[in-house]
Amino acid sequence: MTVTPGNAPRTAPPADYQLLLPEGWFRLSIDPERRERSVDALLEKQFDGIDNAPHVRREVRGALLEQATAAFQDGGIELYISLQQAGPLTIPASLLVTLVPMPSGVRMPTVQELARSLSDGDPEREVTVVELAAGTAVRVRRLMGGPDHPAPAGAPGDAGQTLPSVTSDYQLPVPATEAHLLLTFSSPLVQIADAMLELFDAVAGSLKWMDGEGAHE
Repeated sequence: MTVTPGNAPRTAPPADYQLLLPEGWFRLSIDPERRERSVDALLEKQFDGIDNAPHVRREVRGALLEQATAAFQDGGIELYISLQQAGPLTIPASLLVTLVPMPSGVRMPTVQELARSLSDGDPEREVTVVELAAGTAVRVRRLMGGPDHPAPAGAPGDAGQTLPSVTSDYQLPVPATEAHLLLTFSSPLVQIADAMLELFDAVAGSLKWMDGEGAHE
């Protein structure tokens, strides 16, 4: 079942959420006890039939472990990695899902207030309020990397060292709670940024809240 903007407010928090991901996207466990096994299982899929590139595999393994560790440390709850194929090519992308609780005693901002706050101070960000099946969300799009699209203040390295990427965040309230759910999509395919942003919109648009018996309408 799906939450739509006109529905009556929920009186109980959802038990879970559901996202529809394209074929070729895989969940990577970020839990420290399962992280390495999960990365190794993903590498078995990615390098299936490829035995002549052990150095590449080691580099990819290290990068995935670093990404999963950072996701866990940043409060992430789920991390998805794309091995989606387009002909002979892999479409590299990721999705990090994070629960963002409000500090005790702090009023949760409205979506419009959050959008205004995120719009301040960074002209590189494109901030809009969008309607998803799960409710109203703030969407933040950004191109990063290179002199034309410098990294935000506080990012490691200078603009020339920052790898190019296109990112899209979707932040929306979790019904009947004092928390937001944050979906963070990223891909290095800046050459086809518009197509990647359409894909991210489609996945975010599939978000549904789940109660104990299924999706919530």
